[in-house]
Amino acid sequence: MMLINSMSKKIIMVLCGGIMALAVSSGLLWAKSLDEVIAGEHRSAENRARDQYRHPKETLEFFGLKEDMTVVELWPGAGGWYMEILAPYLREKGNYYSAVYDLSKTEGYYARANKALANKMAASPDLYDKTIVTELASPEKFDIAPAGTADMIVSFRNFHNWQMNGYEQEVMRAVYTALKPGGIFGITDHRSNKSTGQDGYVKSSDIIAAAQAAGFVLVAESEINANPKDIKDYEDGVWTLPPTLAGNAADHDKMRAIGESDRLTMTFKKP
Repeated sequence: MMLINSMSKKIIMVLCGGIMALAVSSGLLWAKSLDEVIAGEHRSAENRARDQYRHPKETLEFFGLKEDMTVVELWPGAGGWYMEILAPYLREKGNYYSAVYDLSKTEGYYARANKALANKMAASPDLYDKTIVTELASPEKFDIAPAGTADMIVSFRNFHNWQMNGYEQEVMRAVYTALKPGGIFGITDHRSNKSTGQDGYVKSSDIIAAAQAAGFVLVAESEINANPKDIKDYEDGVWTLPPTLAGNAADHDKMRAIGESDRLTMTFKKP
């Protein structure tokens, strides 16, 4: 039998206390259910306040997310809003790919966003040290993950950007290539059947057509992220609404009362 003296006990207690403190600091406490990650203290109050519009748990469960999946997120943005949930949730049993903007950019929004995201990951290695960074950029950077390896690929409010710049079909083909047979593509975006193509909104039919042209089969649609208060007719497009609040400052309270945009939510499958 191994005897542990009082000094050894103190050392063990200190070590265990340090480990627990690290777990508490990340807000995860070793438990990595989706509920606990979403409620984690690593998420800012500002980000958690948007849960009422983005419905992360309901959306990810609708997509069919599991903790042991290989998941690619397309364009997580400067803040990595969904990365805060996906990376910790998948860290132990799955794999998380973050397909960021063109890394060769040194100026402009894409460069600033990539830098902000990199700083966020570097500041919290206990959450993001296993994140695999790839690129998604036209005209040639579409290798978002090795071909046929992803169980799921997700995109949150990005299709309208690809469509506005004319390379939505290339993105769809890249997603199809990276997914395993039977893999799921989950997507949300600002929805309007009156979209001009330049107002930040998209038509559901346009996404379905682009996905089907790439070989996908539509699995399901959901109203999880619907907002009937969104009239979808603003001088400054969808960016008039929160969180951007473009346009006349006198209208900001009115826009806040509407909330964030009406959003489509869909899943597609690679046969």
